Amino acid sequence: MISNWRSAVGRTSRTLWVSAPVTYGLIALCCALFVIGPAAGLNPAYGSGDALLATQRAYFHRWGVVPAELFEGSARAALTPATALFVHGSWVHLLGNMLFLYVFGVLTEERMGRVQFTLFYVGCGYLALLGYAAANADSEQSLVGASGAISAVLGAFLYLFPGARITSLLPFLFFLPLRFPAWVVLPFWAALQWLAAGRAAQGPGVAYLAHLVGFGLGFAFAWVRFPPATAVSSRGTTPGPPAEKPGPLDAE
Repeated sequence: MISNWRSAVGRTSRTLWVSAPVTYGLIALCCALFVIGPAAGLNPAYGSGDALLATQRAYFHRWGVVPAELFEGSARAALTPATALFVHGSWVHLLGNMLFLYVFGVLTEERMGRVQFTLFYVGCGYLALLGYAAANADSEQSLVGASGAISAVLGAFLYLFPGARITSLLPFLFFLPLRFPAWVVLPFWAALQWLAAGRAAQGPGVAYLAHLVGFGLGFAFAWVRFPPATAVSSRGTTPGPPAEKPGPLDAE
């Protein structure tokens, strides 16, 4: 069983496309919603200048999580931790998140299975945004983005593929590409989120706490759902995460 999953790391992109339709579907859906929405700035019907900014704020408020409204008992507000997973605030926000999802989602979905991965992604993403909202219950800042769910994918990937080789670009080493195992890269990434969350102030920026909650939930889910005998220690190579990026208030 373990050897079969080790060999999965080296499969071609064509095979992975077939074996991970949910991951690719999520990427396509997020990209499509962004392009047709006001945040992309491509549709002249949304106006320009101040009019466009007002439309974007209204859009984020409608589909994003507003912590101050979430716990008021509104059915619409209760759905926003799910709808916010498919809304992104900028091109950098969208492309960064989709890169993370592509890199870590394919093998995680293949290991979990399509239905379980879908429920895992949406469920952990919802709880990650809910956790952030609970910790910032008075905030009226809209929270959007898939990073809570994607962080859960990272957490699950760490448990399932701890030895997978990840190529990382480190700014302090002049972006020299270096390969490290997942058990080195991903805990380091989580530590950075923890440090950033401690310095984060309320307002526009990155919802680091949602990253931490999602990462913890993802790792815990994989640990409970998959016994150690089924986890994978792979020597395969997968591209690594880019530098952190901002959002409108991004989950990220």
